Amino acid sequence: MNKKYFLLLIVILFMAVDFSYAIPAFARKYNMTCKTCHSPFPKLKAYGDEFAGNGFNIAEQDAPRYYVETGDNELSLIRDLPLAVRLEGYLTYNNSKSKQSDFNAPYLVKLISGGAIAKDVAYYFYFFFSERGEVAGIEDAFIMFNNIFGSELDAYVGQFQVSDPLFKRELRLTFDDYEVYKTKVGNSGINLTYDRGIMLTYGFETGTDIIVEVLNGNGIDKANAIKSFDDDKYKNVFGRISQDIGDHLRVGAFGYYGNEEKTGEVNELWMAGPDATISLEPFELNLQYVERRDKNPLFVTNPAAEINTRGAFAELLFMPEGDDSKWYLAGLFNWVEMEKFAMTRRASAHAGYMLRRNFRLVGEYTHDFINKFGRIGVGFITAL
Repeated sequence: MNKKYFLLLIVILFMAVDFSYAIPAFARKYNMTCKTCHSPFPKLKAYGDEFAGNGFNIAEQDAPRYYVETGDNELSLIRDLPLAVRLEGYLTYNNSKSKQSDFNAPYLVKLISGGAIAKDVAYYFYFFFSERGEVAGIEDAFIMFNNIFGSELDAYVGQFQVSDPLFKRELRLTFDDYEVYKTKVGNSGINLTYDRGIMLTYGFETGTDIIVEVLNGNGIDKANAIKSFDDDKYKNVFGRISQDIGDHLRVGAFGYYGNEEKTGEVNELWMAGPDATISLEPFELNLQYVERRDKNPLFVTNPAAEINTRGAFAELLFMPEGDDSKWYLAGLFNWVEMEKFAMTRRASAHAGYMLRRNFRLVGEYTHDFINKFGRIGVGFITAL
């Protein structure tokens, strides 16, 4: 790379902003540091997962003056609506083998809100004012019912990512994505990203978690002519079980089964695979494998043999001083193939430096082994 591109990469350190899931309103509500739930933000710690699973409440601590005193005990009116803004921008070089530098700023502008509506009822959503230059609308948007019937059963109703019980894409540290979650086959509209439905979660004291999702199975496109979001008669199901083994290992497995109909033809499919997290400070290793079978993803009258797709990712994090780390490193490897044809094989190296708990500088290099090119990007991430 010549000097002009190097200078452009330095400039972006003053031009990019990103924030995801780590709503500062929660920290303001309880007068606590972002470090309580995130390390580094937006990556959630175990306590952050517990906080989110408890309807964005700290069970043993009330937030003073959170609701307006109206004299009506049946009304829960939030005094100050929790809001946060995510701004994200990048300077990239050689994106998609273009051999060009590009100011991806703003890459997105997002308004985020979430909090407790009442005891054991919470909400969360975000709205894209702009995503890659267009108004994109709402992605995550759900109501959560916590501790149903006084049990450990929680329910989420709305739209969310099917893969959220596995690894949350919105909380990853790298610019590069978890590609196997995004993969679609042929003309199929099904993958492990956004969908509408209901998600039920139950946690046992043994460290076992069970999650079941019932989904429309066609993503989060707009309603059709009859004002229905689901465009066929089928509902799809997703299930996962995970188990904590000691303090350093979590293992899990998931399965997905569904049908989708287009042009009068039906595609029957399933997905399944294991996942694991190994935590040995200062390292954390996240692993995911997905196997997929589609019987008729081209929606033709006489389909040939089913199409086999498989993929995986491995994510390695290094935080030299744990929660107190001023800097960290991350690596991500993506692999996807369809019918033994390589679709994705990428590796990313990411580095970040924390200027403050809620402000970090980042840089990332991604190498595409199939198309034989590298992409470079730098920026900074802050929570507002």
